[in-house]
Amino acid sequence: MKKILNADVSNVVEEMLAGYLSAYKKYYKKIGDYNAFKYRGSRKDKVALVIGGGSGHEPLFSGYCGAGLADAVACGNICASPNPELIYETAKAVDQGKGVLFIYGCYAGDNLNFDMAEELCQADGIKTAHVRVWDDFASAPKERYYDRRGIAGDVFVIKVAGAACDAGLPFDEVVRIAEKARDNINTIGLATFPGTLPGNDKPTFELADDEMEFGMGLHGEPGIERTKMMPADDMVDRMYREIKTEMGFKEGDKLAVLVNGLGSTPLLELNIVYYDLHKRFAKDGLIIHDAEIKTYCTCMEMGGFSITILKLDDELIEYLDAPCYSPYYAKGELTGAACRAEDTVEEEEPEFDENDVEEADIVRSKAGVLTELSAEDARNMLIYIADKIIGKKPYLTEVDSVIGDGDHGIGMAGGMQKAKKKLLKMQGEANAYKLFETAGQAMLMSMGGASGVIFGSLYLAGAKGMDGKEALDAADLAAMERKSLAAIQERGKAEVGDKTMVDALAPAVDALEANKDKGLLEMLKAAEEAARVGMENTKKYVARFGRAKSLMERAIGHQDAGATSVYLIIQGMREFVEDKM
Repeated sequence: MKKILNADVSNVVEEMLAGYLSAYKKYYKKIGDYNAFKYRGSRKDKVALVIGGGSGHEPLFSGYCGAGLADAVACGNICASPNPELIYETAKAVDQGKGVLFIYGCYAGDNLNFDMAEELCQADGIKTAHVRVWDDFASAPKERYYDRRGIAGDVFVIKVAGAACDAGLPFDEVVRIAEKARDNINTIGLATFPGTLPGNDKPTFELADDEMEFGMGLHGEPGIERTKMMPADDMVDRMYREIKTEMGFKEGDKLAVLVNGLGSTPLLELNIVYYDLHKRFAKDGLIIHDAEIKTYCTCMEMGGFSITILKLDDELIEYLDAPCYSPYYAKGELTGAACRAEDTVEEEEPEFDENDVEEADIVRSKAGVLTELSAEDARNMLIYIADKIIGKKPYLTEVDSVIGDGDHGIGMAGGMQKAKKKLLKMQGEANAYKLFETAGQAMLMSMGGASGVIFGSLYLAGAKGMDGKEALDAADLAAMERKSLAAIQERGKAEVGDKTMVDALAPAVDALEANKDKGLLEMLKAAEEAARVGMENTKKYVARFGRAKSLMERAIGHQDAGATSVYLIIQGMREFVEDKM
């Protein structure tokens, strides 16, 4: 496994801490020669909070020491508990005579070592207590909750306990509130890729490329079930059902939510997880008081994520919302405004929901060949084309993946879906140009990248500013597409031979103009054939634009995805007009 480490991996924890404490020395001070440190700015005359456990799960635990958080951290070796002496010295360094509370994950090694450290502290007259976090409900049944592992739920317990300490509460009250938080937290994780350890040639466990495991622990401990990979919403649905059953949600419950990346999962994917999760909260009438999406508790390079839920009441909200700061975790005075999940779930639609591909009911003004496009015909034709492109998403993706970045199908399908949604609401619109303009605007504003501007202009540029018209004939359509081509070339600067959509569009527009006197159908047949030939010709060209231009001669022999989309759009126009959909 490729790792960024020094040759002697036996010092990896010491070197990691040296880097961390050097960077953030204004906040932290190392405790003697131990792999431990304390927060320089801790409030005086309060209960001290000490956290810790094995290293290799960063930012847990080192990232949760600071203002309103832990006072000190005891760091063990990679995936191994700190020893009793290290924990004891850490507690002594921050004890202010009000007692020391230890918070750590419920693992055999941590339990034994922290228990021994408490005995050493108590022998010195230091009052102590501990809260073992056991939020991973997949690791043991309810009747053996005390055997459950502690994972990302540590974050919420540390946050609440740190705020209670800083509020100056008595020792017993701090312990009670920390336990209350712990007892209202549950977490379920999902692994898609194994983690690694410094110095090991093999990962911590084996997981096939097409497999995932529900409920797997941070170190590779077995979970609930190993299955084949599945879409994000199916993953979330399974996990939500498990955690809902475990916690017994009811409408109106207030929750704090933590979506945690396990080490190598990018934020893009974690945000998709929360999007899918949020829809389920809304459906069940749950109130999301606070939500966090980041990396909080990891195993090096492990793929996957976990979902942590804290069920709240007014007391827990007070301590969860209290300000805190560390370089890796912070809350300000204004965070935590509560809202019902359904209040915001519909604020934005996804650019493209792959499950929303139901074809619309297409209605034509008459059977047989159309000689002109009424406004309602134009609306239905554009909806038909949108469905056609959405259905061709895999094909367009395949074409683009050979010489591009593979996103053309996704972009086109997403843009067409936005256009379709707008058009479905415009039944009765009398201005045919307005329909083309609306569809183009929807594509332009939703697709992103160069394709959004270019393909949005295919509809928008030719229709924008035109006097309203209830029906379009062949000449109108030809004139509109000539305007669109001019705008596209003005913006993109592409010419025929540059291996772009212009290679199909330019000859198609020429054919529209050359055949406009032959009627709508014959004109579109000629344009379709011209677009097809132009599309095929792109196989002969070296690309001058887009990602493919870096391939130079290697792009020869491959078809341009943009030209393919142009061909499909004009083909869709012809099919609609000819009544051969």
